[in-house]
Amino acid sequence: MDSHSSSSGSPDNSRAIARWLLAVAAIVCLIVVVGGITRLTESGLSITQWKPVTGVVPPLSEAEWLREFDDYKQIPQYVEVNGPAGMTLAEYKFIYFWEWVHRLLARFVGLAFALPLAWFWMRGAIPPGYKPRLLALLALGGLQGAIGWWMVTSGLSADVKVSHVRLAVHLGVALFTLGALVWTALDLLGLREGRASARLTRLGAVSLGTVAIQVLYGALVAGMRAGPVAGGGWFSASSWPLMQGSFWPEGIDWSAGLPHALFNDPFLAHFIHRWWAFVVVGVLVVLARKARAIGRRDVSIAVHSAFGTQILLGVATVWSGVDLWLAVLHQLIGALVVTTTVWAAHVTSRNG
Repeated sequence: MDSHSSSSGSPDNSRAIARWLLAVAAIVCLIVVVGGITRLTESGLSITQWKPVTGVVPPLSEAEWLREFDDYKQIPQYVEVNGPAGMTLAEYKFIYFWEWVHRLLARFVGLAFALPLAWFWMRGAIPPGYKPRLLALLALGGLQGAIGWWMVTSGLSADVKVSHVRLAVHLGVALFTLGALVWTALDLLGLREGRASARLTRLGAVSLGTVAIQVLYGALVAGMRAGPVAGGGWFSASSWPLMQGSFWPEGIDWSAGLPHALFNDPFLAHFIHRWWAFVVVGVLVVLARKARAIGRRDVSIAVHSAFGTQILLGVATVWSGVDLWLAVLHQLIGALVVTTTVWAAHVTSRNG
């Protein structure tokens, strides 16, 4: 093996590590999609125990399925919601499947990160200064697993659903990790052209911050089942742009104060998520124009395409009464909005 391909600073190594990180980022997007399906199908509490190793294998016999189902029957979601509705074993197997797939993908992404990291490390292929960052990404993955179980435990004893705040933290960490993976990959690709790591500009920070707020409220809307409140029940064709027939929704509970309402009232969360989207659009238009001004038309097109598609999907999801696949696609494009914003912030940072 020649020194060019084995030295830690070689362009080949930087490119290979960047491609690996982008592949991991793609898996994170897939996990976000399956997480959305898990939430929308009310599957998140179907597996009541955390078994990091043995949990890889689903029940294989009727007796094992019945044991899992019996465990599920002990939690409030079954006692108060699914039990009275007459849930069958086949219906339980359906929700179990999605939660199992979500956890399986989480395990897979851990291996997909840890094993190549060890291989690159042992070969001495990691460029100087990147080991701490890659270890931090590994730690984020481990933290996300712990947050996921912390979220699930909130719905096992005292509520019929998981905490919407914990769900927001879970999704937020996932998308932060996605952004960090993409940013680090872009830095590594920049090494091939002799560029130093990019530094975030004020515009980039504002852009990422506005997107982060929108992601937070999207998670709160999902966690509180706040979608249908716009029409006072199921949606009607007039529920966008109006909520309950007016711009400002009725029913917001201010009794516990503004801070409590901001994070716990479904009407207010839905309203903020709906209209903050256009603040995001305004900021991203400025960011995209900056990218275009420095010759990166491709980045500008990607940003505009992502947020434009996301706005249309948001409205369509409202009009459809939160159709499962429209809502899932809305969550996927949300991850792509994060990705393209990171890309644009990175491009404008290193050229600004």
